[in-house]
Amino acid sequence: MTEQVEYETVSVRKGEELNESRLKDFLLEHFPFLQPEELSIKQFSAGHSNLTYLLSMGKWEGVLRRPPLGPVAPKAHDMKREFRILSEVQPLFEATPIPYVFSDNEEIVGSPFFIMERKRGEVFDTSFPPHLDVTPEMCGRISKEMVSKLVELHSIDHTKTTLHEISRPEHFMERQVYGWINRYERAKTSEIREVNHLTQWLIKNVPENAESTIIHYDFKLNNAMFSNDLTSMLGLFDWEMATVGDPLADLGVAMGYWIQQDDPELLKFGLGKPPVTTMDGFYSRRQFIEEYARKSGRDVNHIHFYLSFAYFKLAVIVQQIYYRFKMGQTKDARFSRFDRFAESLITLGNQAAFNSKE
Repeated sequence: MTEQVEYETVSVRKGEELNESRLKDFLLEHFPFLQPEELSIKQFSAGHSNLTYLLSMGKWEGVLRRPPLGPVAPKAHDMKREFRILSEVQPLFEATPIPYVFSDNEEIVGSPFFIMERKRGEVFDTSFPPHLDVTPEMCGRISKEMVSKLVELHSIDHTKTTLHEISRPEHFMERQVYGWINRYERAKTSEIREVNHLTQWLIKNVPENAESTIIHYDFKLNNAMFSNDLTSMLGLFDWEMATVGDPLADLGVAMGYWIQQDDPELLKFGLGKPPVTTMDGFYSRRQFIEEYARKSGRDVNHIHFYLSFAYFKLAVIVQQIYYRFKMGQTKDARFSRFDRFAESLITLGNQAAFNSKE
C-alpha cells in the first residue's frame, strides 16, 4: 500500500516486469529533456496493493504506479483518479508528491499508470535506518508532526479544488459502512463467526456527517517521509483512497494503523514485525486523538465508532489481498496468512465497538 524512498528497492519480482522498451519510448516522448540513456527499473519491496517502481534514466528519477496484477475490485486501484487527486491537492499540501503524467494506454505497462516525483528523505516502518540515532524525544516529535499534518490536511478548503466532482461527502459514513460490507462479501473466502455482529453494530451506530474535508484515508507512518532530523514531514504517499468526507473517519483509519506497546500480539504482528510506533516515546492512540482534538477543535467523543470501522475496513482490504492470493492472481507468499489477520481485525473491531458502550 506504500511507495517512495527510502524504502528498499529490489529487482523486479517475477511476473511483475514492465515492458522496458515501450516504457522508455514513453518517457522520451513525455519528458523531452531526457537523453536516450539506459532505463533502470527497480521495484519497491514494501506495499501490498498497487505495484510501484523506481525509474532512472541518467540523473532523472521518477516513481511509476500501476494496479496489481489480475482482476481488481470495482472502482479500486483507479490510477486516473489518484493522479487527479495528486494534481488537485499538491498545490495546497506541500507533502504531496508532484504528479508528472498519466496514461491509460495499456500497451505500455499492461494497465493504466502514472509517473510522479521521487522524493528523498527518511521512511520507516518496522525499524529505523541504522544511521539514525533515535531517542524517545525524537519519537515524540514524529508523533507530534503526524498529528499536525493530519490537522493541516483537514483544514484545507476543499472547495478550492474540483474534488467534489469525484467525491460524495453527503451521508459519507453510511455509504462507507454499506460499501465496505459489500466489498467484504465479494472477497469472502470462509465464514468468520464475528463478522455479522460487527457489521450490524456499525449499521446501527452510523454517526451523522457533521463536516466534510479532504481526507487521505490511508494516513499511516509508513506512508510518510521525514526530514533527516525527523522534525518535519516531507512526503505523504498512497493517495488512492483520498476523497472528501468525514475527517474523523480519517483519524479513525490512522489510529487503526497506529500500533502501541500494549496492543495484543495479533495486532502487533499481523503484517510481520511490529511497527516502530511500539517504541518508547511514540504517542499512544489516546494521546494522538487528544492532541488531534486540541489542535483541530473537533469533538472526538464518538471516535470508538470510527476506530471500530477502521479495523473492519482494514480487515476487508486484507481479505481482498488474500482473495487474490487464494485465486492465484498473486504468488506473493507474504499474503498466505492474511485470512487469519483479517479474522483478527474483525475481533478488534468488535472489541472497539464493545468499549464504546453504545
